[in-house]
Amino acid sequence: MGAWTSTSKTNVAAMTAGDFFGNEQSFTTPTAATVRIELVKTDGTVQVLKEKTPLKAGEILDATVMRKADLVSFYESAIARAKSEGVLLSLHLKATMMKVSDPILFGHCVKVFFRDALAKHAATLATLGVDLNNGLGDLVAKIEKLPPAEKAAIEADLAAAYAAGPALAMVNSDKGITNLHVPSDVIVDASMPAMIRTSGQMWNATGKSQDTLALIPDRSYAGVYQTVIDFCKTHGAFDPKTMGSVPNVGLMAQAAEEYGSHNKTFEIPADGVVQVVQIPDSQPSTLNSQPVVLLKHHVAAGDIWRACQTKDAPVQDWVKLAVNRARLSATPAVFWLDEARAHDAQIIAKVKKYLADHDLTGLDLRILPPAGACQFTLERIVQGLDTISVTGNVLRDYLTDLFPILEVGTSAKMLSIVPLMNGGGLFETGAGGSAPKHVQQFTEENFLRWDSLGEFFALAASFEHLGITQNHAKAKVLAETLDEANGKFLEYDKSPARKVGAGIDNRGSHFYLALYWAQALAAQTKDADLKKAFTPLAEKLTTAEKQIVAELIAVQGKPADIGGYYQPDNAKASAALRPSATLNTILATV
Repeated sequence: MGAWTSTSKTNVAAMTAGDFFGNEQSFTTPTAATVRIELVKTDGTVQVLKEKTPLKAGEILDATVMRKADLVSFYESAIARAKSEGVLLSLHLKATMMKVSDPILFGHCVKVFFRDALAKHAATLATLGVDLNNGLGDLVAKIEKLPPAEKAAIEADLAAAYAAGPALAMVNSDKGITNLHVPSDVIVDASMPAMIRTSGQMWNATGKSQDTLALIPDRSYAGVYQTVIDFCKTHGAFDPKTMGSVPNVGLMAQAAEEYGSHNKTFEIPADGVVQVVQIPDSQPSTLNSQPVVLLKHHVAAGDIWRACQTKDAPVQDWVKLAVNRARLSATPAVFWLDEARAHDAQIIAKVKKYLADHDLTGLDLRILPPAGACQFTLERIVQGLDTISVTGNVLRDYLTDLFPILEVGTSAKMLSIVPLMNGGGLFETGAGGSAPKHVQQFTEENFLRWDSLGEFFALAASFEHLGITQNHAKAKVLAETLDEANGKFLEYDKSPARKVGAGIDNRGSHFYLALYWAQALAAQTKDADLKKAFTPLAEKLTTAEKQIVAELIAVQGKPADIGGYYQPDNAKASAALRPSATLNTILATV
């Protein structure tokens, strides 16, 4: 982890009014109900935004709005602040998960930063169909169609905007790709921990690291990152050799909270009032029903309104899991909940209610607002002490990246296990926020830097879970031998190299896992059928190791054609990911 000093100028900037946090309303329905979401425009006409949303008894429904005027004002002041303080400007959202709201938030920042240039060329850009919700990169790509003089005029005005504003954090300094080029290039749960780990700095246009003002418009979770930054300024960098860990118990089931809001998020088309109304289930959903208004917001055109649901049964299970984890590990567990936030206040009431159903003797369970919970956790981390974080869906995503990245530089090497309500399990790894850059590098250089170690751990844990819950003997052997293979993988460090020409990439990692796993299955004596099936494979892979590795490395350094970025061609992608004819021939015998 990079060094930190108290003189660092890096900070987080978040809105203080008009954001999702400040405008949130929330209630718990006592009985099952059906609601309609509608916009009552100032002229009295009604536009149904979502016809029917069923709610179960005890379910929490939230509604909130991000006000465009306040958002634009925030961007204006933040840009001026970054310029005044001489730091980079960086924007941190999660357009990959908040697929409706965050591209719009991103687009407004681009529009503010390049306001004069965009206004000057508005007619031309409209004709080209430029959509700034896709980032500045959409404009840069589409002006390529223009005559050279017209294109040069726009580029000159963009250059003037760059010169007038603060320096932008860069995604790729060599290629001139800024933080504002593509919404999915900078994903908050990956970008913020990476920035904090590198002394609170990001890359500038010359390829040098520099302090930054990190913009996270909604304040719901922004304080977590400011707390970590302030802690590092005071205490210095964390020591990965001695720091404690932060396992997580996350509220995920049944599309809980913000990550389940996509189908209830809207960019408001006209001034008016958005209201959530209860409609009789026995009647057709018509505007003539006699509705009861449950939640409502006055809105203006361009505002972003959303609703979220959290069912009662997942909350009960979440509380139970937190209690069990705290008892099994003898570790304090902290619910990261803010009573000043409308949604969290409803959750806190349920947490207190359901904690009463459990024996809490000897347990250290706390409810703290996110920033306070983070401070408590950090104070323990530097003492080498573990602390369980008990969080909602978004914070679960953020924290399972934050602390592993601070500790080992990536969450791809970390395993997350989530017991499911009906007895199953979810076994996963982190670092999804970095996937777009890995795909980009793969298509450009035929080099896949993605580290699958966490996935290998997850696969072993899933076989173990299957073996235990289903009393499946073969699954247990597969789990044990995969654990052995993972150990050998770590011992010989078969993770991908950092760049082309330095060694194997992800494809080589998978080969070595297959080799070590086949060898372990061939060597074990608990299951004769598995031993018989995998002994020939282990022998063939061992004999062909050098040839396979050479074939995997030989394709590196040239562009890879996978037939598309978002929707690749399966045949082309398969050929690119399996370039070793020797390995393919051996696997075909299994």
